[in-house]
Amino acid sequence: MQTPGTAPAQGPDAPRDPAGSDPQANQPIVPDAEFDSALPPLSGDINAPLEPMPATAAATTTESSEAQAQAQAAAAQPIAPGELPSAPPPDPVLNQPLEPLSAFNTVPLQTVKDTQDADIPDIRYASEVRGLDPLGLTDEFNSLSALREGKGKADNATQVAARGREDEQLAVRLMKSLGYYDGTAISTIESVPGEKGGLRAIVSATPGQQYKLGTITVDAQPTTPPDLVRRELPLKTGDPIEAARVQAAEANVSLKLPQMGYPFVKVGDRDILLDEQTGRGDYTLPVDTGPRSSFGVLRTEGDPVFDLKHLNVFPRFDQGQLYDNRKTDDLREALVATGLFNGVGVQPVPTGTILPDGTEQVDIMVSQTRGPAKSLAGGVGFQTGQGVTAEGTFTNRNRFPPEGALILGAIAGTQQQGVSATFRRQNAGRRDRTVTFVASALRANYDAFEAFTGTLSGRISYDSTPIWQKRFTYAYGFELVGTNESVFDFAENDRTRRTYGVLALPGQAMFDTSDNLLNPTRGYRLKLNLSPETSVQGAVRPYARTLVEATAYYPVSDSLVIAGRVRAGGIFGIARDDLAPSRRYYGGGGGSVRGYGFQRLGPLEPVSSLVPGDKDRDEIKDLRPIGGRSLNEFSIEARYRFGNFGIVPFIDAGNSYESSLPTASDLKFGAGIGGRFYTNFGPMRVDVATPLNPRPGDPKVALYISIGQAF
Repeated sequence: MQTPGTAPAQGPDAPRDPAGSDPQANQPIVPDAEFDSALPPLSGDINAPLEPMPATAAATTTESSEAQAQAQAAAAQPIAPGELPSAPPPDPVLNQPLEPLSAFNTVPLQTVKDTQDADIPDIRYASEVRGLDPLGLTDEFNSLSALREGKGKADNATQVAARGREDEQLAVRLMKSLGYYDGTAISTIESVPGEKGGLRAIVSATPGQQYKLGTITVDAQPTTPPDLVRRELPLKTGDPIEAARVQAAEANVSLKLPQMGYPFVKVGDRDILLDEQTGRGDYTLPVDTGPRSSFGVLRTEGDPVFDLKHLNVFPRFDQGQLYDNRKTDDLREALVATGLFNGVGVQPVPTGTILPDGTEQVDIMVSQTRGPAKSLAGGVGFQTGQGVTAEGTFTNRNRFPPEGALILGAIAGTQQQGVSATFRRQNAGRRDRTVTFVASALRANYDAFEAFTGTLSGRISYDSTPIWQKRFTYAYGFELVGTNESVFDFAENDRTRRTYGVLALPGQAMFDTSDNLLNPTRGYRLKLNLSPETSVQGAVRPYARTLVEATAYYPVSDSLVIAGRVRAGGIFGIARDDLAPSRRYYGGGGGSVRGYGFQRLGPLEPVSSLVPGDKDRDEIKDLRPIGGRSLNEFSIEARYRFGNFGIVPFIDAGNSYESSLPTASDLKFGAGIGGRFYTNFGPMRVDVATPLNPRPGDPKVALYISIGQAF
């Protein structure tokens, strides 16, 4: 029995009517024909007008429009006076003046960490990277890591997580730099059990496959030779797409093409199309080579130091020669080396002129900015046997343009004093050719001799410079010397003074394969000096002075160089006693056999006195060198350098002899150790040495302080 108002049971256990028991059970609510007839007819024309709205809808719209019109009319009615509510009285606080800024409390708010620092512990964390070691990137990653930069400390875990995300990006960049473009990285933060506030940050990298170069395409204008750009792009199919390798190859194009006639080359932005299926990347490089060019003429602008005539002394290229930017760089360096510029620029300038060989002429623009021409310089040195020496010079490098320098010098020391005036013209008609004239007056007081000497000399030299160290150099000139010197007279067994006049024509030739002028580390040097001379002292006596020197430098390692020197000289055609003492050969000193005093080696003159109470026996109280006609010297050094400092143990040997040819007998040996401080203008040298087989009067220890290596 069914209760009225209740629905029949519809649960899964409710009884179901058998099919067909209710004739209306399967009938539709609305028959299909009635539903279709109720639909409005549809038109296939999309531009047909819309059907009219039903009346009910129109009525609703009309009612809404009437209501809106009534509201607008009501809003337009004027408001009678008194109908508005009165405004509230103004707040008296608004009428008060503003408080001065100085009265505000400017103490910053304290953070929770400031006020409760003792309650909030600092975060300590350890960092680790995984997956980069097989790629050799671990060290580079650690040097750039944000986690490592934090040194294991952070204010909170969020900061550690942020650093980890930075290191994710770093790991991906590093992997891409080696061609792992599918590489991924993720950072995780773990708590360290048993450690309060301790975390471990781990960056895990997954490199994926390494992409390699596929096809290599250079998009450039035709060149001479035709494959020039591709040849100077050292990449080949199958190479890993490593950022350093690709950038270095592109830089090589920018470097080499200007050396081969293309001064205006521009390397564009590369394009690499990666293929995930093959793991290859097709590489395309656009290159704008510009015109193939040849040298034209020099131009100049700015504040001129040199005119075009003198500027044309410096280039090492000729008009019409294929352009090479190394030669324009050499021109710039040579101009800077004159010391007369505050700034100098050397740039190629296109002219549009096509030469018969098809190249375009480019002129070279030299931009000049005048600098100071005057300078003061000074130096101090000390050597045992030579004493303290202080030198000063005033130089006006362009007193007689172009490059005609006036140099005034003075020397003051314990054993020498003098003044000099020098005229020097550098790059005289030819680059690196120097013409020099010197007038000097010098007093020297050494164990070997005391002399008052006046000299007038001239010299033409073709020299090496720091800009261009040449293999072959030479010098030749003249010397006119007048000197009054103390000399030992063997006939009188005493010293006397004599005046000599000397005319000399010295010449020098040098062959140099070393790698540095002031601090050589490899190579060798050969030097020959020859000076035909005439001495006038009562009679005219012609003779010749010769000197041969060889030095060699062998690098055992990057920090150790073995250096050796051999020197020998002889004077032919005159007796020793007819030579002015200052023209003889002596050994000993900082540039000779260290451990002995300056010019102390060689034949000695005995200075004796009678022993008190014994008229038949002399006592030798002093020995003074009198010099010789020949010389030999040998030296070997081990130059060990660490940073800007160095230690140099050394041993020297040598002597001078009365004969015209040196012998190997009676060699004197000295040994010691030196210190070096390396500067940008050469090493500062301090050597301490002792004679190994001294004679009476030789020092026990000798000290030498100067600039430059001993040889």
